Amino acid sequence: MIAMENQRVSTMLNKVPEITISFWIIKAMAVTVGETAADFLNTNLGFGLTVTSWIMSAFLAVALIVQFARKKYVPSIYWISVVLISVVGTLTTDNLVDNLGISLKATTLFFGMALLVTFAVWYAVERTLSIHTIYTTRREAFYWLAILLTFALGTAGGDLTAEGLGLGYAQAGLIFGALIAVAAFAYYFLKMDAVLSFWLAYILTRPLGASFGDLLSQPLDKGGLGLGATLTSVIFFVCIFGLIVFMTIRHGNRGLSYKASGQS
Repeated sequence: MIAMENQRVSTMLNKVPEITISFWIIKAMAVTVGETAADFLNTNLGFGLTVTSWIMSAFLAVALIVQFARKKYVPSIYWISVVLISVVGTLTTDNLVDNLGISLKATTLFFGMALLVTFAVWYAVERTLSIHTIYTTRREAFYWLAILLTFALGTAGGDLTAEGLGLGYAQAGLIFGALIAVAAFAYYFLKMDAVLSFWLAYILTRPLGASFGDLLSQPLDKGGLGLGATLTSVIFFVCIFGLIVFMTIRHGNRGLSYKASGQS
């Protein structure tokens, strides 16, 4: 078994991109789209919450099958999976709250505990939570499960802050932005653990993006800017597409540079 796992590792490269400013920009946009696209499909197109959930879950399943089949990081496949899992994470929380009548406080607590359990099992099995070593199928499975739960948790926490506590979308966005800034300060100046810093920022960017998406898309009488889910989704889809193209070209150029240097 050890020999087989070592062979598997030797043929699979890390499946997660480098953590650069581009990573955080596209991630923030993906979570914004997760909020607005779910509203667009559910309300604007009239699919309803249940049908929308099944459709997007099917798309996500296909995307993850393709993602797991790759032996290295492919920008387009990876980020399409992130966008889709953002939508499904949002819909998961919406189903619990709107269809089953579970409170935002309960869903926030539930997904928070589920994420902690996932991290605990992941660490117990793999002895690391680092995203720089996602080069086995098992680690990748833990990674995507954690990602799904961060989106569901972020949706619940963001809605609880903005709507449940009555702070509004702009104020909620500022709160989560400030928390991200605190995490960044702790990492750069107080030497907080890099893995902990990453996951804190990853969790917090979800409610930040959701609050920003709601601020843009929701009508004026609900505290938004009234752009609507359709226009907001289109704007961010176009930006995400441009960034994916940029990251694909950059990733390809780095691969060519690496090959050239290896041959010289």
